[in-house]
Amino acid sequence: MTLTTLALIVAVALFGPLLAWSDKARVPVVVGELAAGIAVGITGTHWIDPTQPMFIFLANIGFAMMMFVAGSHVPVRDTALRRGIGSTIERLVVIVIAAIVLAIVVAQLFGTGHWPLYAVLFASSSAAVVLPVSGSLRLSGPAMLRLLPQVAVADAACIVALPLVLDPANAGRAALGALAVIACGAVFFVLLWQAEKRGWWKALHQKSDKRGFALELRISLLVLLLLVALAQKTNVSIMLAGFVLGLAFAGVGEPRRLARQLFGLSEGLFAPIYFVWLGASLDLRQLVSHPWMILLGVALAAGAVLAHAATAVFKQPLPYAMLASAQLGVPVAAATIGTQLGVLRPGEEAALLLGALLTIAVATIGGRIAAPRPVSNKPSKLPAT
Repeated sequence: MTLTTLALIVAVALFGPLLAWSDKARVPVVVGELAAGIAVGITGTHWIDPTQPMFIFLANIGFAMMMFVAGSHVPVRDTALRRGIGSTIERLVVIVIAAIVLAIVVAQLFGTGHWPLYAVLFASSSAAVVLPVSGSLRLSGPAMLRLLPQVAVADAACIVALPLVLDPANAGRAALGALAVIACGAVFFVLLWQAEKRGWWKALHQKSDKRGFALELRISLLVLLLLVALAQKTNVSIMLAGFVLGLAFAGVGEPRRLARQLFGLSEGLFAPIYFVWLGASLDLRQLVSHPWMILLGVALAAGAVLAHAATAVFKQPLPYAMLASAQLGVPVAAATIGTQLGVLRPGEEAALLLGALLTIAVATIGGRIAAPRPVSNKPSKLPAT
């Protein structure tokens, strides 16, 4: 990859903010970045080659950083969140049951026999989509607070479960790898908590702020890269590494200065690179050769939305259920691993990705419905006297 190519990637990623510019349309930035990647990648003009090792490397860093930021935004210290963990588990149980039933139906209709894979897809959520969408639409309040742990647990659990249904022979190794990443994250949380309790972290923050060392950012990135390296060595998604580290910081309390630094580094460069790479990697032309798979993609999206809509039993608002149905990392990983193992039907990987794109569209609509209406700056007309 050349600097010219990198400049092109950053340039086309600006389509995200451009598409999201209107306060009325309220289109999330990630939608424009994905669309730009599709336009210049395999499906579109081929201006960008998503198989370039350096492009993949930068995209992996972006994905890990994005999940780090997403995990750090989960308010694990909030007592209301902890009190609501019971209702979170209840909603997840309902989603899993609905996902299994719907997966069996879809697999029977299309004759693929992949109902375990579809069940994991239907039950999954994507914090990588939900967090940026909710942030750009400024969603908050009790309903959003209850949604965050639901998305986080579903995302992490389904990433761990995916190898079990796609590659059972190596499932044990993947499970051990996930436990190793989680254990390392827990150890770092204990060390960070002790440093905060003894005043070491505060002293480091003050010295770093005074001298401009950016030590918190350097240490955070070092630990993140070590966890990501461990995840890759053990065949675990780097999503889990980033999210676990983010939760560790959220449990102690992330310094505002570090939060701003991470936000600038992630949202300004690495996250846009990831979403452009992801869009560029999608080969939606396969759907032309296998039109039957278009219907499968629509069915996969419908199954995910319906599975999450089942949480209406516990009075979760439908727009938030639509938002939680967003998929990204799990379908991409399923398409990648399934293609490598040769367990998918021709065109089925494109159907998985089409279904994910449709769920992102549904999540965007749900987020827009749930978002507070912008306050008009126009002065109100007073009645004539």
